[in-house]
Amino acid sequence: MRNTRALAAAGAAVAVLGVAAPAAVADGGRIANPSNITAQPSVIARGGQLTITVDGCPHGGHATSEVFERTNLTPINNRDDTARGTATIDENARPGSYSITVHCSGRPLTRPAAFTVIGGVRGGIGGSSTTGATPTDMAIGGSLVAAAVVGSGFFWLRRRAEKRI
Repeated sequence: MRNTRALAAAGAAVAVLGVAAPAAVADGGRIANPSNITAQPSVIARGGQLTITVDGCPHGGHATSEVFERTNLTPINNRDDTARGTATIDENARPGSYSITVHCSGRPLTRPAAFTVIGGVRGGIGGSSTTGATPTDMAIGGSLVAAAVVGSGFFWLRRRAEKRI
């Protein structure tokens, strides 16, 4: 009976080591365990580039989120366990907080609310809309121009009259 228990314990130990050994060998003797996901900048506009850095990912992997496509993470040469990748935020992403999930050596890790997307800015058109001016905008602008012309005319006539006296 004692031999049976000893044999069962030895078999269980071999099974545990047999499962853990391939993972240890695949990571050069270390079991990769991703940790500390960092997203920079933490607040980003639609269409911007987000840098993702992950510790505990010596052989690289990939990162995913709702607002960018799968992004490869490559090891950083001068740091042993760190990998980095750059993702481009979708142009049609809605403003809000988003999480990042990384996969390193088959091990996933998710960081909730890793970064925040803000609404984009329409640069280059001065904040105007692409549909053009409305009739109300044209009436207001026209009346301001007319008032400026009339006011300039009165000022010019008055200055001219003062010189004659």
